[in-house]
Amino acid sequence: MSQTEPDAWRAQVRQWLATVLEPVRMPDAADLAVFHNLPEDEERLLLERCRAYQRARFDAGYQALTLPADKGGPGLTAAHAAAFAEEESAFEVPPSTELISVTVRLVAMAVSLFGTAEQRHDYARRFLRTDLLACQLFSEPGAGSDLAALRTRARQVDGGEWVIDGQKVWTSGAQFADYGLLLARTDPDVVKQAGITAFLVPMDAPGVEVRPIRQMSGGASFNEVFLSGVRVPDRLRIGRPGQGWEVATTTLAFERTASGSGNRRKGGTFTDVLALARSLGRTSDPLVRQRLADLYVRAALRTATVDRVARTSAAGGRPGPEASLTKLMASDLLTRTGQVAAELMGARISADTGEPGTFAWTQHLLGAPGYRLAGGTDQIQRNLIGERVLKLPPEPRADRAPFSELPGN
Repeated sequence: MSQTEPDAWRAQVRQWLATVLEPVRMPDAADLAVFHNLPEDEERLLLERCRAYQRARFDAGYQALTLPADKGGPGLTAAHAAAFAEEESAFEVPPSTELISVTVRLVAMAVSLFGTAEQRHDYARRFLRTDLLACQLFSEPGAGSDLAALRTRARQVDGGEWVIDGQKVWTSGAQFADYGLLLARTDPDVVKQAGITAFLVPMDAPGVEVRPIRQMSGGASFNEVFLSGVRVPDRLRIGRPGQGWEVATTTLAFERTASGSGNRRKGGTFTDVLALARSLGRTSDPLVRQRLADLYVRAALRTATVDRVARTSAAGGRPGPEASLTKLMASDLLTRTGQVAAELMGARISADTGEPGTFAWTQHLLGAPGYRLAGGTDQIQRNLIGERVLKLPPEPRADRAPFSELPGN
């Protein structure tokens, strides 16, 4: 794949996509849900469709385009990745689930960047090809936005094995995953960020229990995971002991990039809201037109920002705090899209009357708040933008003492 001939590269991509996918056709009805809400058997079928495409993409050399060559990737630029996504958007790509995205765009990248040569061969390649599926075991009930305050513990015993005890929450796709990328505290006597280590945990290991969390929209995309005396060999440690925070921040940057800049639709869009306004005969209302114009401008600005960030990123570089900007814009746009749709419908949104394209918006409204939490809350994104992009003075922090000396520990 030549970086010096982008037009020829685009043509090559387009030609390959035409051999494995059908061109985009108009759907019977727009999928307005932000998160999947499918029965388990349908979710498994969707996973298999997604995996078939991801395997074809990997085999053709189009997976993880920005991964450096010394880590097993083609080492192309973020602009190449944006170009691929643009070409791909013209085809009927199987709708990616959260688990597929986490496996390919987060866990596989983390293992590729921080893993040993053996781990890259045994796991990263299989994650990129989705031969193995992986979830992300980061969030905890007592350490939401402050991920560095996690309390899941891992202690090393004779023989080098690690014994892990703790609880994780909001884990997408844990019930289908083969492995989980887990953060655990291995040294409580240093500052909280320095005492964390990353592991790959087999999800079928003794002591791992997955419990689904029923969402208010009716689905169960997320889970809580309990770990009781789970034994993990040292060969499944990712990075050095104590390097887990670096693994986490890099992975979360990839997550924010994926959340903020992907071309895959999540929930309703401006086009859907415009169609709704037309169907309700509201497009002549000056206030409605003002709301639609505002939504259109925000959608266009997000698209332009995503493109700018992608095209100015260094080839193969890790995503920086600028990813927080696109993530923040994406969650804000989802929320505003649902608000405008609800204002247009009024009471129609509260009951299913059988009228097409109305009650289905409840899936968007109930899912959009969760997107403000995924990959770091809006407040965390604003802190990152303020401190790392705008270079504003950091907030005062009173947790510089060793973790074991902090209140509650």
